[in-house]
Amino acid sequence: MHWPGSGGRAWRFSPRSFWPTGPKGPNDSGLGRKHIIESANASLKRLQTDYVDVYQAHRFDRTVPLEETMLAFAELVRQGKALYIGVSEWTAEQITRGAALARELRVPFISNQPQYSMLWRVIEPQIVPSSEREGLGQVVFSPIAQGVLTGKYLPGQPVPEGSRATDESGKNFVARWLRDDVLERVQQLKPLAAEAGLSLAQLAVAWVLQNKNVSSAIIGASRPEQVTENVKASGVVLDQGLLDKIDAVLDDIVVTDPRLTQTP
Repeated sequence: MHWPGSGGRAWRFSPRSFWPTGPKGPNDSGLGRKHIIESANASLKRLQTDYVDVYQAHRFDRTVPLEETMLAFAELVRQGKALYIGVSEWTAEQITRGAALARELRVPFISNQPQYSMLWRVIEPQIVPSSEREGLGQVVFSPIAQGVLTGKYLPGQPVPEGSRATDESGKNFVARWLRDDVLERVQQLKPLAAEAGLSLAQLAVAWVLQNKNVSSAIIGASRPEQVTENVKASGVVLDQGLLDKIDAVLDDIVVTDPRLTQTP
């Protein structure tokens, strides 16, 4: 993963702290100090490295004072185990509070990791403006909407065998997009992608990267060639006319409600 100003050097992101990494006890999940420190040390051991560039808090933990969470992250930074800290799927208000504490503790707070795609734009009304004010960039995931924005799911047709929609671990995430009204609109994007000289997946990735607050996009792939193809979207500039056409096609199926910041 690359960051503006990094000179092309790959950045190391740690697995995010929140979910259990050991026995299921009261200190084995969440954003309490004990779990953060133990999770970070375990991550460094697995990664066989002394530090990571960015260590992230996954989801907001309402059971732990935010001050405790930020103090634990500050300790990791001061020990040299993390250079920067970030969060994932926090609300605008939570980001603002976290940024205020980070400034007080002199901890570099640089990123948020939300879901973002042509179809799922819930970060635009509040998260992006708050992040811009606080100096955070978005490292977005699911830019092709669990594969839906590749165009491989066809309206009125069974889902392809071996696709994410048939996988027990992933089908609940993709199910919301498998309505015929959504799939019909996605098919209408194909001529627009061709107009730009892109595949539909490349158009989807290029679209999220047009947002100036998006620093990077996390792309999943089941085959190496998918990675090769999708990274071609990096550096592509979509003109305003094309962006307007995309909005006109998708129109009322786009989700923008900021209350849905946390992925369902």
